[in-house]
Amino acid sequence: MSAGTSLLRRLVAPFATCVAFLLPLSSQSAQPADDDRTLSPYFAVTGAPPGVDALPLKATQVDASVTGVIADVTVRQRYRNEGTTPLEARYVFPASTRAAVSGLRLRVGERVVDAEIREKQRARAEFAQAKREGKSAALLEQHRPNVFQMAIANVMPGDEIAVELHYSEIIVPTDGAYRFVYPTVVGPRYVSPSTPAEEGKPAATPSSPIAQPILRKGEPAPHSFELDLRLAAPLPIQSVQSPSHAIAVDGVGADRATVRLAPDRAHADRDVVIEYRLTGSAIEAGLLLQPGRDENFFLALVEPPARVTGSDILPRDYVFVVDISGSMHGFPLATAKKLLRNLVSGLRPTDTFNVIPFAGGVSMLAPRSIPANGENITRALRFIDGQNGAGGTELLPALRFALAMPAEPGRARTFVVVTDGYVAVEKEAFELVRANLDRANLFAFGIGTAVNRMLIEGLARAGKGEPFFVLGAEQADTEAQRLRTMVEAPVLTRVRVSFPGFDAYDVDPPQIPDLFAQRPLVVIGKYRGAQTGAIVIEGLSAGGAWVRTVDVAQARPASGSNTALRTLWARSRVASLADNQRLQPDDPTRAEILRLGLAYGLLTDFTSFIAVDKVVRNPGGHGANVDHPQPLPAGVEETALAAVPSTPEPQFYALVTLALFAVWWIYRRRSLREVIRG
Repeated sequence: MSAGTSLLRRLVAPFATCVAFLLPLSSQSAQPADDDRTLSPYFAVTGAPPGVDALPLKATQVDASVTGVIADVTVRQRYRNEGTTPLEARYVFPASTRAAVSGLRLRVGERVVDAEIREKQRARAEFAQAKREGKSAALLEQHRPNVFQMAIANVMPGDEIAVELHYSEIIVPTDGAYRFVYPTVVGPRYVSPSTPAEEGKPAATPSSPIAQPILRKGEPAPHSFELDLRLAAPLPIQSVQSPSHAIAVDGVGADRATVRLAPDRAHADRDVVIEYRLTGSAIEAGLLLQPGRDENFFLALVEPPARVTGSDILPRDYVFVVDISGSMHGFPLATAKKLLRNLVSGLRPTDTFNVIPFAGGVSMLAPRSIPANGENITRALRFIDGQNGAGGTELLPALRFALAMPAEPGRARTFVVVTDGYVAVEKEAFELVRANLDRANLFAFGIGTAVNRMLIEGLARAGKGEPFFVLGAEQADTEAQRLRTMVEAPVLTRVRVSFPGFDAYDVDPPQIPDLFAQRPLVVIGKYRGAQTGAIVIEGLSAGGAWVRTVDVAQARPASGSNTALRTLWARSRVASLADNQRLQPDDPTRAEILRLGLAYGLLTDFTSFIAVDKVVRNPGGHGANVDHPQPLPAGVEETALAAVPSTPEPQFYALVTLALFAVWWIYRRRSLREVIRG
């Protein structure tokens, strides 16, 4: 045996022993511990210990009906334990940003348990107790207004447990098109390693991140998904289509139609978007009333004026803030580039602009905004085409950088944010925009098949602009033109609402922002006394002063769908409070949201639904915990998860330390020269 071989064996032997000892620990760490699950999304590990069913959710069925502008939705999730070990199954899933979740029902065999609303920590305690006692239980929590988590305890081998949740929402048409959106998958949220405090303010703590196991690219959802939608309109339905899925439609041309999405695992990797139009160009408007024993509610929808192109348009400065992080790699970034090319190419010679790409860091086209002449537009297009998707999604530093840029006096400014929204700092971003936006509007574009709509819609509200959603490159031209039309000719500004002779109170929104899109003005609130008086909405359009009066006495009588107004009012009030909630823990907004959730039986950040079966089915409550995985959103690359910051495994440091110790030990016992000669 050569001296070199002997040396190699002596060096490697201790190292190999260390590896053999630590490899089992390393493989066990592939599935994060419970404490780590609160930090970030992670790739699902295929397989499970013997006897454990790793995929307990078998099917999701959505049954929705839209009557007028109110949607009632029931979601049924069917869980079955096909293993031999009792389970606690947990599943993170999305919902509409406007969803008012007001009911949960647990079915265990023939037994039915209706859930009760509780303060979140109390609900968790009751769920944990039910689990220990061996009772079947369901816990529904809200991580964000559009992200929920279902937990089902003590699912016994062979059990089939069904959970039903119910929510309502308002479907408001835009430019004559009604859109029903049902999100099916939660995109992986980037969690920044730090959120630095602004000068003079306490450090902001990132919103609670969403941990979830995610399947590798190309793996379909492990559960089937189906959807049935019934439409009931006051006018004949002119058309129904879906830019996201192949659908079966029946009833076009009548005032009733049905839409069906057959059961399939392939449906669950993108938002279901169903668009429909009514005959004629008029938007449904009117007043709905819901008298109650203790409180009365109203919902007013007022058709806006037609858009008129203004002849005197101020020169504008456009600042494009563009996400080029890892989750945007591939299809989303290609779509964003096409959108930007359309937006930049359509600028007028009197405009100025700048482009600020961001990922883990921030760059910019120019130190300050530049004129939108041919040379600069060509330069910008080359700059945009050179961007590649990689790195984390540091949205807050990018927004802070853009909002701090000096503005030219006499020039109206428009910020345009383009992103998939896969971040965990939504409320921090809203607060940042509200605190720094002055005499400007912010428009947000969501790019992709499963956009974080909470972020996109919230940024637009905070920036007094409009949200846009671009599912694919084919929509880039249309949405770019919509933005140009909106910015150059707002539908209505300086909007005011009054209630002569109508005792209205607790009205949402308390102040109506400028209206950019062609969509109804929505006012929801409570009222006292008789059905008398009027609701008057005034504003300024391109054609001059504009006034609309709604006669309360002529309001349509209460119908079955109007019973949702109570819940929808509470959801609207909670959304307004949440938008303006400060990040400090002593903010009184938290207490008010909690009060509303408990009083109106509504799921919120601080309230949860808990259902507990009284029958003890698993004495001792022992079993396995399973986090049900979901697919990677269609068009999103695995770099979306690679961008999530992580700390090297402790086993890695142990391996390196022990290897170095082995080398030192050999050298200490016998010099390397003696070993080589040996």
